[in-house]
Amino acid sequence: MMNHIFKAGTNPNKPVLLLLHGTGGNEHDLVPLADIVDSEASVLSVRGNVLENGMPRFFKRLAEGVFDEEDLIFRTEELNQFLDDASKQYNFDRRNIVAIGYSNGANIAASLLFHYGHALKGAILHHPMVPRRGIELPDLQSVKVFIAAGTNDPICPQQESVELQQLMETAGAAVDVHWENRGHQLTINEVQAAKEWYERNL
Repeated sequence: MMNHIFKAGTNPNKPVLLLLHGTGGNEHDLVPLADIVDSEASVLSVRGNVLENGMPRFFKRLAEGVFDEEDLIFRTEELNQFLDDASKQYNFDRRNIVAIGYSNGANIAASLLFHYGHALKGAILHHPMVPRRGIELPDLQSVKVFIAAGTNDPICPQQESVELQQLMETAGAAVDVHWENRGHQLTINEVQAAKEWYERNL
């Protein structure tokens, strides 16, 4: 099981917003974002099961920007299974989940899409990287993805976002990329851009 909070929304037809924090965050961090993006939607916010120097993460890494691929695959499966279980426990539509992830959380959300075609209806990825290379992606034709990236991001180089967009589009996803002239921090501008994209697309 994964530590999480579930908050039922006022409109059951809206997507369930799956919140995935960055390294060192927890299940409370991104709740204010969900209120901005869609205040009527249900919220499922999850804490990563891996600790790195006491900081929660969603999967292990070998070094900055170098993922432990075996653990990534295992943790992605674990999260996908958790979503199956949570949809039954809280009685929501498993096919109507939109992820909002930041940094490490954006990476695990992207990994869900790389491994499971129907894991997410859509995803808002703040400063993601390419989770895995050299694998064939599932058919993502019905999936909509928003990527927010920083032109001066020291942790997540521009090329990562560009390559992630290309890989997902090749698999059929509709991808929009929003660039901020910033580093790795999550800015209110990109959250606002994500909200506008969400309202247009979901």
